[in-house]
Amino acid sequence: MSKNGFISLLFHTLFVTFMLAPIIVVCLVAFTPEGYLSLPTNGFSLRWFEAIGRYPEFIRAFWVSIGLGALSSTIVLAFAVPAALGLARYQFRGRDAISALLLSPLMIPHVVLGIAFLRFFTQFGLSGTFAALLIAHIVVIFPFALRLTLSSATGMDRSIEQAAISLGARDWVVFRRVTLPLIMPGLISGWALAFIQSFDEVTMTVFLAAPGTETLPVRMFLYIQDNIDPLVTSVSASVIAITVLALIILDRMFGLEHVLTGHSDRTK
Repeated sequence: MSKNGFISLLFHTLFVTFMLAPIIVVCLVAFTPEGYLSLPTNGFSLRWFEAIGRYPEFIRAFWVSIGLGALSSTIVLAFAVPAALGLARYQFRGRDAISALLLSPLMIPHVVLGIAFLRFFTQFGLSGTFAALLIAHIVVIFPFALRLTLSSATGMDRSIEQAAISLGARDWVVFRRVTLPLIMPGLISGWALAFIQSFDEVTMTVFLAAPGTETLPVRMFLYIQDNIDPLVTSVSASVIAITVLALIILDRMFGLEHVLTGHSDRTK
């Protein structure tokens, strides 16, 4: 191996180690037998994983996060597809202003959004409801789905659509059988990124959540305010394990490259 190759390998190894170190530490602390945060120097224990069963609030919050993320991401795509196609295909007055407006939640601090949403929903009597939480998450995660969908729509070859139209295909048929498959990589990636953002959102959600509508990040945030035991690390390790398992299943069934980019090198 050449000197440059060795330096490159060392750099990439250090970078990956730096990125994975916090996750590894959290997972190690989750197996500690102690009643406080510490690495398991005296052996490994499943004590804090068993403790999750004694706190059904975490399990309920997990399913709230899953349902909220899946529903909000799906609704977001229903709005992101026409918005992306319109912005990618047409030049009209105010196009840049509309694009900036749709992406503006990225530029507003989530603390400000949380306070604004709390004030807004309180006036309409929706504060603390799942509907308010859903609307707020749709607004926050919409730019993430739009950017990836817009990227796919911008790079799409419209001659394929024109060929379908010239063969007598109607607009809905062209959209369903030509346009959607062409932008599908952006849709899948946009949905996945929107779901991750929704699942991980805590700064804004803490202003809107109420008992019964608490998401997992909010439940964990509230727990560590009054407790210093490793229960939160065991919950985090469980979420990490579920995520890794889901990625393995997706890779075995479809291939991660196909899911994320729409292409696959697998031989049939």
